[in-house]
Amino acid sequence: MEEAAFFLKEGREKSLLRRHPWVFSGAIQRTTGKIVSGGEVAIRSAGGEFLARAAASPSSRIAARVWTFDESEKIDLAFFHARFEKAFRLRRAVFGGSLPDAWRLINAESDALPGLIVDLYRNYAVCQISSAGAERCRELIAEAVLHYADGVYERSDVDSRLKEGLEPRTGPLAGAELPEMIEFEENGILFRADPRNGHKTGFYLDQRMSRKAVMEASSGAEEVLNCFCYTGGFGLAAAKGGAGHVLNVDSSAPALALAKQNADRNGFSPDRFETLEADVFQFLRKCRDSRRSFDLIVLDPPKFAETAAQTEKAARAYKDINLLAMKLLRPGGKLFTFSCSGAMNEELFGKVVDSAACDAKADFRITGFLSQGPDHPVSAAFPEGRYLKGIAGIRLG
Repeated sequence: MEEAAFFLKEGREKSLLRRHPWVFSGAIQRTTGKIVSGGEVAIRSAGGEFLARAAASPSSRIAARVWTFDESEKIDLAFFHARFEKAFRLRRAVFGGSLPDAWRLINAESDALPGLIVDLYRNYAVCQISSAGAERCRELIAEAVLHYADGVYERSDVDSRLKEGLEPRTGPLAGAELPEMIEFEENGILFRADPRNGHKTGFYLDQRMSRKAVMEASSGAEEVLNCFCYTGGFGLAAAKGGAGHVLNVDSSAPALALAKQNADRNGFSPDRFETLEADVFQFLRKCRDSRRSFDLIVLDPPKFAETAAQTEKAARAYKDINLLAMKLLRPGGKLFTFSCSGAMNEELFGKVVDSAACDAKADFRITGFLSQGPDHPVSAAFPEGRYLKGIAGIRLG
């Protein structure tokens, strides 16, 4: 049987030689053999040289995602066990040998497992499968995950599955059934994750280090505003850090209900930890019009840009909320602002924040740059993995 293979156009092998794991459809000159969605395909140069073994995705602009650059390596259970063990050792190293209650075990392409995310909440795992290749290997993946968890739940309900020709899938995947809520501790704070209905896999594990930074910056802050608060992560961190009053704003009533539960569980009274169901953009404008001000503001909005084509519109939205926040900061007030839009790079996000400060006539000084935690590593060959960008700063006047 003829080998299933993608032969690249002349000169289009350079990214693969740098070990970048994607092959775009426009780079392919010709194909041989039977190409099956999620099936294995050899990636070869125009001259026929082996470059990588990948999973094909004929319906996607990313036509193949690389499993391995080793021609002798087979994509079987042993392959997944080895990849998982390598990822596990990395987390043990970055956390100093003692793993936290909740952490990311597999971070997709940055752990050489394209389209696969595995998050651990104590002894339970939540998986997200978003590529055709990972979908085809779902049973092998489930078996590998069970070496690190008693039960595995699937949250493959992301929009990116549609680009791979896959329908959304959620539900138990393997092992013991997960509880409705999973409680865990982070930086001395108790959180509850909702793996079935929450955002991502139930919680924003990627903001671990930024929540710690907000906690440390909140000592002495009388009024803190936590925008797009979800289940109150940054607000709880601010309260733990000593803030006098934290106002948490979000448009989701269920998320705010869980935020209140989290506050109660940590002993933060309603007079210190307040929640408000509102559109954040409208709320910020009302605060501006009423001349309300804050000592510390957190802006952690949802993804405004899914693709590069949406970047310009997203930049306007990011500037809008940052401009409003700058105007609400008291002299000496601190801002923590984030973008999780992969299509918006660090340079553009920095320009948005700079422009917002200029238009607000704020003497704003950047004091730090933030990103995802160490359990969300970024492969040097895959800079796209650094999707989370954060800027911390102080308004001097």
